[in-house]
Amino acid sequence: MPELPEVETVKRGLAPTFEGALIETVDQNRPDLRFPFPERFVDRLSGARVNALSRRSKYLLADTDRGDVLVMHLGMSGSFRIENDLSQSAPGAFAHPKGKNEKHDHVVFHLETAARNEARVIYNDPRRFGFMDLIPRAELSEHPYFKDLGLEPLGNDLSGETLARLFQGRKSPLKAALLNQKLIAGLGNIYVCEALWRTGLSPTRAAGSLVTKSGKPSKAAVELAANIRETLQDAIKAGGSSLRDHTQTDGTLGYFQHSFAVYDREGEACRTKGCTGAVNRIVQSNRSTFFCPRCQS
Repeated sequence: MPELPEVETVKRGLAPTFEGALIETVDQNRPDLRFPFPERFVDRLSGARVNALSRRSKYLLADTDRGDVLVMHLGMSGSFRIENDLSQSAPGAFAHPKGKNEKHDHVVFHLETAARNEARVIYNDPRRFGFMDLIPRAELSEHPYFKDLGLEPLGNDLSGETLARLFQGRKSPLKAALLNQKLIAGLGNIYVCEALWRTGLSPTRAAGSLVTKSGKPSKAAVELAANIRETLQDAIKAGGSSLRDHTQTDGTLGYFQHSFAVYDREGEACRTKGCTGAVNRIVQSNRSTFFCPRCQS
């Protein structure tokens, strides 16, 4: 499933076309994806203008001038592509990227962009685990999708002090605490493994061990917060990680997977300078965890 960097990459790719655009009409090519489409989905969007495009956790949010927010989730295999009538050299202009079977084009947004150009934003999803919903903006924060989500890890809210507050007294494994969406929203398996390796922390140690007796963050907590943000930012710059289905909105693949230090590298030499250990794989909460037991403690 795409993680935060992949969703952020998609958001940034869509924004130049989607933001400020008039949705002239919508093609809804099936009654459901993971869930049924909301009632009057096409009618409620046709003629609306997209005021802003944002991301919350792994959700894409398109605010419309009708007071509704179009909520989009990519699921396991969802992706967007942009088709328009501009030259191939224009930002975001391309048609039918390699590997996208048009029979899985389930939603097509026909747009007049803010620059008065015609464009189509197409949602393709072979496995149909993604979904779309329409929620009134006034009800968004209390909607079940969002009301229990924790803080965003890319912003300044994530700090050593924040981790100390969230982890104090917690005996659960550090990796499990980092994946708890009620604490920190959007962190996924890949980038937690990578951030823990960068910090030299074992995924199995108690989350509360990063907090001093006085409730202050340990040095490791401060470093971990910085490394989480840095890992996510590095992945976004690389266009995310393309392991199966993720592509950017211009059809190209992300390439952060080529920078993995531990994820999916079981048995390979640890990349920490001077470490003679090898990457191990264990299972935590039915998910694979990759780490070096020699330099991560």
